[in-house]
Amino acid sequence: MKAKPGVGRKQKDRIPKDREHHRETRNLTAPDKLDDCWWISIGADQPLLVAGWEASNTGDEKNNQHQNPGRLASAINWHKVECLLNNDEIITLEVVGYNRGGILVKGNSLHGFVPASHLVDHPVGTNKGIREEIFRRYLGREIQVKVIECEPEKDRVVFSERAALAGAGKRKSLLASLAKGDIISGFVTNITDFGVFVDLGGVEGLIHVSELSWGRVQHPSEVVKLGQEIETVIVEVLEEQARIALSLKRLKSNPWDNLSSQLCPGDVLDAVVTRIVKYGVFACLDIGLEGLIHISTIVFPADCVHISDFLKVGQRVKVNVISIDAPKRRLGLTLEG
Repeated sequence: MKAKPGVGRKQKDRIPKDREHHRETRNLTAPDKLDDCWWISIGADQPLLVAGWEASNTGDEKNNQHQNPGRLASAINWHKVECLLNNDEIITLEVVGYNRGGILVKGNSLHGFVPASHLVDHPVGTNKGIREEIFRRYLGREIQVKVIECEPEKDRVVFSERAALAGAGKRKSLLASLAKGDIISGFVTNITDFGVFVDLGGVEGLIHVSELSWGRVQHPSEVVKLGQEIETVIVEVLEEQARIALSLKRLKSNPWDNLSSQLCPGDVLDAVVTRIVKYGVFACLDIGLEGLIHISTIVFPADCVHISDFLKVGQRVKVNVISIDAPKRRLGLTLEG
């Protein structure tokens, strides 16, 4: 049955009658620079909690019902915390509470937060349904942890149980041994909207979403899986901050650099539809690069109201290369047949 325009449909991919190019802009640039807190808030699916653990920070009593502010109200010995961090020492703390993002720990003049992905008994990929039961089993236990973040000005301390498994001093020696350009293997410990965290054996590195592929990545989970062992290249090492920036895409040469030697106008190739926009369709070639099939070049069936009535994300199509502009990272395509 012929679809009625505007009934039960999204308007974003409606085909303009004149098929003229609409002068719209899309933000296709890399995300803004990461806030420092996200380097450590691995796995936390609610706002970061600070050392004072005020319940008012989240405004959600349910999320804070397993906190005991009375047990966490003592002042933090910041000199002690900084020594633990700088010397990469291990300390034993008691688990006194939890929230959706992880557990709360406390010791003599110390207290802080352990994100879920930094817990030994929290398997990678655990769903939210059983996460609370895992946290509950931690209550009352004493665990060995390392300080991985210390910010007195923000009243924040973050610990890691996983980091303690590597032994005291391991982080410092590992950081000192790494250099830009090194290729290193590790295991994916967490996948977020902005990138992927990788355990390198005592310290975690971050692959920003822009470093996952030379092509466009809708979400990092399309490229890697939790628990997967991957090989990466080191982009930057910040010893003082104990941070390592990694890249997956730089293991391969940039396909845009030699695209003209691989493709030329007139080539017919296989591709997969990745995005549908008002002005056309983006399709990804097997080499990992996206090209635009402009709406003005598409021949639609007579009863087609929206682009998505004709083409679907994930659909395999044959495309014809019509233009290549490597410096501007632009590839023009048309549907073949």
